[in-house]
Amino acid sequence: MRNHLSVFLLTLVFLCCATHGAHAHKVNIFAYVEGGTVFTESYFPDGKPVSGGLIEVQDTKGNKLLEGKTDEKGLFSFPLPKNENLTIIINATMGHKNSFLLKESEM
Repeated sequence: MRNHLSVFLLTLVFLCCATHGAHAHKVNIFAYVEGGTVFTESYFPDGKPVSGGLIEVQDTKGNKLLEGKTDEKGLFSFPLPKNENLTIIINATMGHKNSFLLKESEM
């Protein structure tokens, strides 16, 4: 019985550590179009904004259209470069990376 309890506790500790590590590299990005301008918001799961994160915008073929950096509030905006699906990538360093597909139908 004692051996089963030890295995259970070790498994529980492992799962807690593995879950914590998975969240450590998560970053969120959201984008929308208003008046011909694309607005992005980038933040970590705890709500803290991504300050100085690198934003890259790609077309449907993966060509880089533009890049820039988020401000201290995690915001970045740019004129709509094309009326087609755009992939917007946030790289917040140290492995924190994510992307958002802005669909042509949302423009």
